[in-house]
Formats: sequence, C-alpha cells, structure tokens
Amino acid sequence: MSLSTPDLPSMDTVFAPVRSQTAFEETLERLGTAIKLGLLAPGARLPAERELCTRLGISRSTLRQALTALAQSGHLHAVRGRGGGTFVAERPPPVDPPSRELLASWREACDVRLSVELGIAALAAARARPEELAPLDELVVAMDDLVEDFPAYRQADVRFHIGLAEATHSPRLVAAATEAQGAMTDLISNIAHPAEILEHANAQHARLLSCIRGRDADAAVRIMAEHLRGTEHVLAGLLPGDG
Repeated sequence: MSLSTPDLPSMDTVFAPVRSQTAFEETLERLGTAIKLGLLAPGARLPAERELCTRLGISRSTLRQALTALAQSGHLHAVRGRGGGTFVAERPPPVDPPSRELLASWREACDVRLSVELGIAALAAARARPEELAPLDELVVAMDDLVEDFPAYRQADVRFHIGLAEATHSPRLVAAATEAQGAMTDLISNIAHPAEILEHANAQHARLLSCIRGRDADAAVRIMAEHLRGTEHVLAGLLPGDG
C-alpha cells in the first residue's frame, strides 16, 4: 500500500479545524501525513503559530505539543532568530520501512484493539477491586519517569492494559487483550516515540483509572476510545510509507 494518491488533499484540508477530543494527536497526524505526502515539502516553513492555531482551531499549547513531538521524531526542526521558524526536515527520519503486509493491515489491528479494550474499560469499571487497581496506579507513576526510555515505557504500558483486562475477571478478554497488544507492538515499533506523545498517553491512563475507580463505565469507555483513537492518529501521522 502506498501512502501516495493521485487525488491529494489541498492545503485547506491540511489546516482545516481539528476535533477537540483528540486535538493533539489529530494535529500530529495532519502535519505528519502532509509531510509524507509532500504537501509540506522538505525545507518548507510552516505558517506562524498564531495562524496555525486559528486555522486548526486549537490552543497554542496543543499546537506546541504536536510541533515538539514532530521535532523529536525528526519530521520538523526549529530555527531561531531572524528568518527563523519551524521547518520541515530536509530528509525523513531514518526508520526501516514496515512490510507491505503490516501497512495493509494496521487499521484492522487498531479496530480489533478498539473492540476489545472498550469492553474491558466498561467491565473493569463494574468489576475491578481496589487492590487490583493499586498496581496500575504504580505503573502510571512509573511511566511518568520513563518517557525518555520507550522500551521500558512500552513494557509498563502493556502491563497496564493487560492489568485492566485482568480486572474484568474474564480470562478470554485477557487473552484477547494480550493478542491485541502483540499486534500493536509490531506496529508501533515502526514509528518514533517522542516524549510528548508518551506523556499525553499516560495522562489518559490516569484519567481512565480515576473513572474505573469511580465506577463510571460511560466515562471510562469514552476515555479509552479517546486513548485508542489517539494512537491511530499517531500511527497515521508517523508510520513510514512503503516507498
């Protein structure tokens, strides 16, 4: 599957307003995809922050989060002083291209994870015992200190999501969650892991636990959906093309 298409979106589409729920991730996807498609050419200067915020309909803090993440991943770089600004990197970050099979199936893997983990969020809110949530709180604290060490962060992240599945007391859901996490690990190994993205995701972990502890299944499902769709936006923005 090639990310190139004969019917490319216009720049108005690239900078159209984003949704508020996943504003950070969607902004990252929008800019990352525009870079991959060549709509934002190598060396191109992005519009000023104020203009971007207005056109995208987001706050300056959200925009700066996304720009920082894209700079950390090697897609953008900032230049200070006269004539400075934020520029598209002249060369894409050096990442081994994923297989055609992986590119063809990544959205399906995300769909499977979504169907499994939304159910986990709802059932954990109804069934989880306090002593089952305490270790997950510890993982969230640990992940706050691991945003510069992605392999360790990812290990803790997997343990967190499997721990939520275990809190449903459903062995089949634990097995399904484990399989889904394995598929996601294969996918995210092909993208950069800026600290800004990991910090944002871990803040969602904390909010999710709060809802589960409060037995608020609707809110838990809503936050889990936001969390997983955020991952999809990041993959769409940063997953390399197949050439």
